[in-house]
Amino acid sequence: MFTGSLPFSNCHSPYIALAPMEGLMDGHFRELLTAVGGIDHCVTEFVRITQQVYPERVFKRFSPELAYSGEHRGKTRAGTPVHVQLLGSDPQLMAENAAKVARMGAPAIDLNFGCPAKTVNKSQGGAVLLQWPELIHDITAAVRKAVPDHIPVSAKMRLGFKDKSLALENADALASAGIQWLTVHARTKTEGYKPPAYWEWISRIKGQLSIPVLANGEIWTPDNAQQCMQESGSDILMIGRGLVATPDLGLRIKAQHSGSDYQPQGWQQHLQLFRKLADDLQDLNDKQLTDRLKQWLHYFTMQSLEISAVFQQVKRERDKAVFFEKLDQAILEVEKNPPQREDFKQYQHSGF
Repeated sequence: MFTGSLPFSNCHSPYIALAPMEGLMDGHFRELLTAVGGIDHCVTEFVRITQQVYPERVFKRFSPELAYSGEHRGKTRAGTPVHVQLLGSDPQLMAENAAKVARMGAPAIDLNFGCPAKTVNKSQGGAVLLQWPELIHDITAAVRKAVPDHIPVSAKMRLGFKDKSLALENADALASAGIQWLTVHARTKTEGYKPPAYWEWISRIKGQLSIPVLANGEIWTPDNAQQCMQESGSDILMIGRGLVATPDLGLRIKAQHSGSDYQPQGWQQHLQLFRKLADDLQDLNDKQLTDRLKQWLHYFTMQSLEISAVFQQVKRERDKAVFFEKLDQAILEVEKNPPQREDFKQYQHSGF
């Protein structure tokens, strides 16, 4: 029986979790975004469990926060807890790895039944497992049994693999296995990341479970968050790409919800974070670094005309020195001559 406490039991509404994003949301990114504020907990990129119990160094690579000492262990430097996510299909191996990372100080264990990537699904991981409710129950029950009673175990699922016919059955299977909360990405694997997200399905799932349900998918603005909370019936949100595109989105959402005053960060402040990330990635070569920075700039362009204009000037650069030289020039030009809406085609989010 679970003897710990839920992370959102004593927090003001809405509660906002930072989603795991494979290939992007690493320890560097978590440090930056949680330092901005408005994020109540994070989840790591998934650790793929295949044939062994991993040594500690593997878990620390995915969650460097586990190497911190004392009360800081398992948290970013801003004090935000970092839950470790596991992905796999073997109940015993998943249980053994979960027990190990729990001993290392992970504040919670999350199980991935939502990843839509073909390479992951082909090896029987992620969303493909939603075709077999009994199997995801067995995996989850084994993990819950192996993890100490005071440490929460949660799961993240999509609404299904090819369709939504098993959505309620899968949710029941996970809840009955003993998890403390369920996160629902409100799309199927087939629907990928293309809008819309079907938040009303989260309400249906929430209505039949006795555990908290987190709502995830297509939350890009405070208005999106309000609509999601209304349609899903949940004021516990998980946000990924929206927080990458707008780092202070959590603060904006909470301010709008409470009616409090908040001055949103400007595009220059976002680019200051961008430079901080570059400083933290000294181990990457020029191409790796500029690719990573352009990946984040691309997300920024979704919410900022100014950064869209800056991005056009640097998007083809692979040399670090030239990249930053052109970046500085572009910033000065944009500050002197701010872009107009008609200068850019309206970005149409089609899923990525």
